[in-house]
Amino acid sequence: METRKYIYIKIIFLFGVILTTSISCQRDISDDAVLAGFSKNGDVFIDGFSSGLDYYPFGDSYFKAFSVDTETKYDGSAAMRFDIPNVGDPDGAYAGAIFRTATGRDLSGYDALTFWAKGTQGGTINEIGFGQDFGENKYQVSTSFQLTTNWRQYIIPIPDASKLTQETGMFWYAEGPEDGKGYSFWIDDLKFEKLGTLAHPMPSILNGADVSQQTFIGSATKLTGLTQTFNTASGHNQTVSAAPGYFAFTSSNPSVATVNELGEVSVVGTGTTVITATLGGVDARGSLTLESLGNFTAAPTPTQDPSNVISIFSDAYTNQPVEYYNGYWAPYQTTQGQNDITINNDNIIKYSQLNFVGIQFTKPTIDISQMTNFHVDIQVVGTIDPTDYIIVRLADIGPDNTFGTGDDSSGEVKLTSANLNANSWTSIDIPLASLTTLTGKSNLAQVVFVSDATITDIYVDNIYFYEVPTTPPTAAPSPTVPAGNVISIFSDAYTNVAGSDLNPNWGQATVVTQVPIEGNNTLKYAGLNYQGLQLGSSQDVSGMTYLHLDYYSANSTALNAYLISTGPVEKAKALSVPTASGWVSLEIPLTDFNPVNLADIIQFKFDGNGDIYLDNIYFHN
Repeated sequence: METRKYIYIKIIFLFGVILTTSISCQRDISDDAVLAGFSKNGDVFIDGFSSGLDYYPFGDSYFKAFSVDTETKYDGSAAMRFDIPNVGDPDGAYAGAIFRTATGRDLSGYDALTFWAKGTQGGTINEIGFGQDFGENKYQVSTSFQLTTNWRQYIIPIPDASKLTQETGMFWYAEGPEDGKGYSFWIDDLKFEKLGTLAHPMPSILNGADVSQQTFIGSATKLTGLTQTFNTASGHNQTVSAAPGYFAFTSSNPSVATVNELGEVSVVGTGTTVITATLGGVDARGSLTLESLGNFTAAPTPTQDPSNVISIFSDAYTNQPVEYYNGYWAPYQTTQGQNDITINNDNIIKYSQLNFVGIQFTKPTIDISQMTNFHVDIQVVGTIDPTDYIIVRLADIGPDNTFGTGDDSSGEVKLTSANLNANSWTSIDIPLASLTTLTGKSNLAQVVFVSDATITDIYVDNIYFYEVPTTPPTAAPSPTVPAGNVISIFSDAYTNVAGSDLNPNWGQATVVTQVPIEGNNTLKYAGLNYQGLQLGSSQDVSGMTYLHLDYYSANSTALNAYLISTGPVEKAKALSVPTASGWVSLEIPLTDFNPVNLADIIQFKFDGNGDIYLDNIYFHN
């Protein structure tokens, strides 16, 4: 359960009753006693609350969940009652709160929090423990318990009591409906005790596993799976989740990675280190071996206007709500990893043992019907064999927002070894119009990656949809080549070849116009099938090195540019469309047009489809 908002309510005002504060095991303090340090009172609720406690329900919880019950109790005169709401309750979907004292108490003489509990039905309390104070939560402990309909005692061990010399978080819980239905449970005789029967501490990090990872300088991660286990008097092991504050962490090679008291690991150099921990002087099971490969090159920074983007995962944009980045779809999925890699403050997804993996967003689904393209950056870790591939699949679940019904649709693109790069980023831009089987785009629910284990490890970043405006929002970039080194065909920056016909009658269907964009004259081919450009005179460009083109298209899926010499002799150059990031400026080596006679250029030709904008067509050295 993540950190929650809370509302502060004094217990005595919340219930409008005077709670019994006499505690059966509390001793009177003599007149001669001298108070020193913090209170060592371990009682939380025994027929009533010990003094100084405040009640803080979580801000999104059901506020009316808690009450004091004088009818149902374990013993004495009262117990705490918790009423869990039904699914969909408008006043709150779950119940949760902390019980806190402002001054703190010295609990170092105890070894467990104990209580008696029962429910109106069997169920599992999702989270229950102590140490949450809406501050640092430095010594938070949590566990879960299976309730029965009869009173039963529960024990929550303290991982290391010597840490709790001024603890303010005396108790906390969070619980939701069981099988969609609300119910009630009671807790009584809630107190910290010195049992003396907890033995054989067995702390763990990473859930006791020895984990090895490759990483890079600047990466940061936080150790998870922090637990403490004791053997109880009944002979069974009781495990609790423990905050990092209970542990002492160590890096075997601090020049490679350091680890702080919060369990946050920072990679600072190249090499290998092993992260381990102790708790109360006992070695924790589990370790993290890091092999730092050095500096990491981040994925290219997106340049799309945020107003034209719907983002799933990118630090460059505000992301849509995502349920998960790895659903761990049983039983056949092997893929490990999700959105848990940070390098130089850049969040990255790493998938290992990849066969297939899904990113899901159904609460709510996403309407991409106005978008034109899908973008993702992928880096394959390791080598790429000729038969390797990754399939990128988009899935829409239709207006009923339900998987597996007749209105579902999906579309996919297969990226082969020719489309991917080993150990460097590949930017993939997929025109949504090319996904002809994705018939619905208003209720998109998943992005899926499939490799069938041909590729096992990838990094992923910048997953988003975007709209390329039909008309360029800005003019083409201004040329910087000196005029003396240029033979210009079409550009406001230079003197163009005189007498050229920009729209010769070759029987084409293309509609040719010149349109001003930010005051710059731009050539527009609307509905291109093919289009010619007849030079006013033959041009000898054999002394030149490049043909420069600026072009833009939001909807083309094929575009070729031709040089033509007398004969005619022509050669095409394929251009990438649509243009994902606005204008594309190309420097095409003239050798790419061989066998065209560069000493006798008479025409240009373009063929393809869609609407094309052209500017700054010139030859130069």
